[in-house]
Amino acid sequence: MPSPLVKPAWLEARLEDPELRVVELRGQVLPPTEPPPHYLTDRAGYEAGHIPGAVFVDWQVDIVEPGSPSNDVASPERFAALMARLGISNHSPVVVYDNAASMFACRFRWCLRYYGHEDVRILDGGWNRWLAEGRTVSDALPNVEPGHFGPRANASLRATREEILAGMKHGGLQLLDTRSTAEFKGEASRAEYGGHIPGALSVPRSSLVGESQRLQPADELRATLTDLGVVLDASETVLYCNSGVSASYGLLALEVAGAANLRVYDGSWKEWGNDPATPKATVS
Repeated sequence: MPSPLVKPAWLEARLEDPELRVVELRGQVLPPTEPPPHYLTDRAGYEAGHIPGAVFVDWQVDIVEPGSPSNDVASPERFAALMARLGISNHSPVVVYDNAASMFACRFRWCLRYYGHEDVRILDGGWNRWLAEGRTVSDALPNVEPGHFGPRANASLRATREEILAGMKHGGLQLLDTRSTAEFKGEASRAEYGGHIPGALSVPRSSLVGESQRLQPADELRATLTDLGVVLDASETVLYCNSGVSASYGLLALEVAGAANLRVYDGSWKEWGNDPATPKATVS
């Protein structure tokens, strides 16, 4: 399998490729301790300047199913319609980037992979690295030909609340919580209840980010994850956060570290922490 990461020089050399699609997701997530809104999208920043040919995706709206309290992935029909607007077909190679250490980009990558599209990679270092290296920027809005995308859901990449409860009962499931340490401990929460899923390990997304908002190299990731108690060859690992964004970044990190059998709990803490019936744990 090719690396899930590409460098800016690799991408810039291929910007004239008519098959390639470049996707930007720009925005920000504020800490739960700050006043809402906590989730911000920056379309204005994209329109002011972006990688030439890149199309824009609103990470809060476009890839989310409307009305989902936990911001679940869009339905197959909604996702296929978005791909058509973006000019992405089933065969299109895709490179995704953002300005937030790749966490929004990773969520989009997970969504594409969940719907059966594997030829999607992350621009390592994202928009900030692109700018720092002085690469070409454009404010022209691209006019793309509609894509033809047939979604084929891959259930092996997505975990549900019921599957996690069953895994907790029967054992063999490794749960990784990629939220902040404060959220894991129950000191802060974006849901009605605080804490974490019992038995989960705390693997904050921030612990996986290296210099210049780039993912840590594979050997460093393996050392970091091992220090946090993660078993890289576990038979099944499920990652969660608040609504699947940071968890998708964690999934990328574990892939690069060499792990397999990885899934994202799409509902994450927005679902689990708002359900009074689910078991919860805190750290005193």
